[in-house]
Amino acid sequence: MRTTAAATTLAVLFGSVGLTVVTAAPAAAAPVSLSTPGAMAVHQTLQRVFIADPARNRIVSSDYAGVERSVSSAIGAVSSLTLSADGLTLYAAVPSTHRVYDLDPTTLGVRMSYNTGVTTGPRSLEFAGGKVWFSYGDQWDGDIGSLDPTQDPASGGEPIALAQLPTEGTGSGLWGQALLDTDPLRPGLLAVGETGDSTGSMAVLDVADGTAKLVAWHDSPYSLNSGIGDIDLVAGNNQVLVNGTLRDAWADGTFTEAGRLPAGESADIARGGLIAQSTGNKVAIYRPTATTPVRTFSTGSQPAAGLIWAPDNSRVFALVRAGSGWGLKALTRPDDSVPTLSVNAPTTAPRAKKLTVTGKITATVALPAGTKLTVTRTDLDSPRGKTLPSVSTKADGSFSFADTPPAGGKVTYKVSYAGSGSHLPATGSDSVEVSRSATTLTLNNNGKLYNYGTDVKFTAHLGKTYKNRTVKIYADPFGADKGKRLIKTGKVNSRGDLSVYVDMTRDTAVTAEFAGDARYKPKSVKSTAYARVKVSMAVTKHYKTGKIGSTSYYWFRKNTDPLLTTSMTYYPGREQRLDLEVYYQGRWYDAGSEYFPLGTNGKSAVRLGAPGEAGIRARARSVYVNGSSGDSVNSTTYSSWRYLYFTN
Repeated sequence: MRTTAAATTLAVLFGSVGLTVVTAAPAAAAPVSLSTPGAMAVHQTLQRVFIADPARNRIVSSDYAGVERSVSSAIGAVSSLTLSADGLTLYAAVPSTHRVYDLDPTTLGVRMSYNTGVTTGPRSLEFAGGKVWFSYGDQWDGDIGSLDPTQDPASGGEPIALAQLPTEGTGSGLWGQALLDTDPLRPGLLAVGETGDSTGSMAVLDVADGTAKLVAWHDSPYSLNSGIGDIDLVAGNNQVLVNGTLRDAWADGTFTEAGRLPAGESADIARGGLIAQSTGNKVAIYRPTATTPVRTFSTGSQPAAGLIWAPDNSRVFALVRAGSGWGLKALTRPDDSVPTLSVNAPTTAPRAKKLTVTGKITATVALPAGTKLTVTRTDLDSPRGKTLPSVSTKADGSFSFADTPPAGGKVTYKVSYAGSGSHLPATGSDSVEVSRSATTLTLNNNGKLYNYGTDVKFTAHLGKTYKNRTVKIYADPFGADKGKRLIKTGKVNSRGDLSVYVDMTRDTAVTAEFAGDARYKPKSVKSTAYARVKVSMAVTKHYKTGKIGSTSYYWFRKNTDPLLTTSMTYYPGREQRLDLEVYYQGRWYDAGSEYFPLGTNGKSAVRLGAPGEAGIRARARSVYVNGSSGDSVNSTTYSSWRYLYFTN
C-alpha cells in the first residue's frame, strides 16, 4: 500500500489540467473529477483508490470502478499519500503548511494533523516500522524525519523526530529532498533516493524498530545513475529500481549495478515482484527477473502521470490523459500474456477440393505444445459459421489443418484460443476465394426505341443455379433527378423468367442482378432502352385548309403571320428546334432552324413573319434533339411536318 512519487513529479511537468477517472467498464454513477494528477494510494480491503488533487487542495476517494465515494476537506496541496500497515489511517503530506494529516480512509475526514516543524517539506511519505517516514529540506540540506502515531501531543508525547538519516557512513548526507519507498514483503526497509541533483545519492535503511539504521549507501558522482526521478524497492530482493530502468543491488553496505530494463521513466513494483514500468506512451509489465515485458498497455497520447499496483496484484492503476483532462485507468490482468494468432489460407481454391490452412500462435510467455485451438468456417452455406474439428499446436506454436470447402465464394476460417489463467484469449482469421461456376442471365429490349409512355415488358432469364433462383430488376431513368431504383425482386418461374413492365417516359437503363449462391457466381446484365418525347405542332391564323396534290396545307393570306405552337414533354431547361423548309421548282430547300425554349407547360409558340408574296409554299416541324435541346434524357424525336401556303 504505497504511493508512487512519479505522480507528483509529473503533475508539475504537465501543469494544472482537469482529470476525469475512467474505468475499463462503464460506471453506473458519475466518475471522479480532478484538476491535476497527484499522488495515489490503494486500500485493498475497502477497494478504494485515493488520489491527491493538488490544485483543489483535496483528496478524492474512488472505488475500483472509478466512482467518487468521498472527498476530503481543503487541507492543502498534497504531495504524497501512504497508508498505515493496518489500513486504518491514511496519511497525507502538505508541504505548504509543513504538516502531515491523519485521515479516516472510509470517510476522508481529518482526525489530526501534525506540524513537522520543517521549513521545506514534507515531500514524500512511507509507513514502515510502525512510523510514518517523511523527507524534507531544500537543496544542500535534505534529510528524513519520522512521525510516531503512538505519541499523543495532548499527553505530552513528541511524535515528530527530525534528522533521522544516519550520519555515519552517509558522507555529506542528502543534498535535496528525497523520494521514499517500502517493500510490503519486508516492511522494515526504507529506500531513499535524493532528487534535485544531476547524480543522486541513495540509501537503504532498516527502520524495523523505529530507528533508522544504514543498510547501504551510494553517493559516488555520476555512477549508477544520472539523477533520480523515481526509486522502488524490488520486492523480496536486495535491489532498488531507479527511474523504472536501472537495477542496483546492495551488499556489504554498497550498491552495484545489477542489470537494467529497457528504457523507462518510472515504475511501481507489486507485492509479488511484478514491475509496472512507464515507458513513453505505454505501461510495460515485467515479471520479477525478466527483461521482456509479459504485457504492454497503451496510455494514449501521453505517458502515464503515475502508476500504482493494487495490493493483490490484480491490476495497475494508471493516471492517463483523457480528452482535455486526465483519467484513472485500471489495467486488469496485467500478468497475463497476450497471444498473437495468425492464420494463412490460400488466396484462391477450387470448390469441393481439399485445401490446407496454416497458422501460428505466439506469446511473450510461450504456450505449450498441444494447445487446443477451435476452428470455425463461415461461407454462403453457413453464414453463422460451422465448427470444424479442433487443431493442436506444435512446439513452436504453429498449426495446420485440411478442409474441403463445400461452398464457393468467400470462405473464412477463424481460429480461436480460449485463453487460460496466464494467457488472454486470441483469435485470428483469413479468407479464401473458392471458385464458383458461371451462370447465364439475359435481359431483352436492349437498344430498342419506344414512343413516349409505352409500357414495355422487360424479361430477365436466369440459367442454371444451385439454390438461389431470385433475380432483382432495377430501373435507372436518364437524368440526374432520378436514380436507380429496385422495381421488382422475385424468384424466376419454371422457365427461368422474371418480367416487369417499365413506363418508358425517358431513356432507361434496366439492370437484372443475380446475387449468386454457394456454387454459382453473381451475374448482372444491363439493357438500355430509349424513349421518344411526346411532340406535336398546332398551326393557327390560317383562313382555310386545303390540299395541293395529295398534301393538306394550311392557307394564309400573304400578309398574315402564321402562329406555330409546339407541345412537347417538359423537362427543366428543354428547348424545341423549329425546322423550316421552302418549296421551289419541285424540291424542298432548308430555310433554317432555330431553338426556342419550352414553358413549364411544355408549350412553345413561334410567330413566322408574313412573306408578303403569294404562291409561296413552306413546311415546319418541331424537333427534340438529344444533347442539343438542353438535356439528354430522351431520344431525338420529330413532329410531323405542317404545310403552309400563302395566297393573295
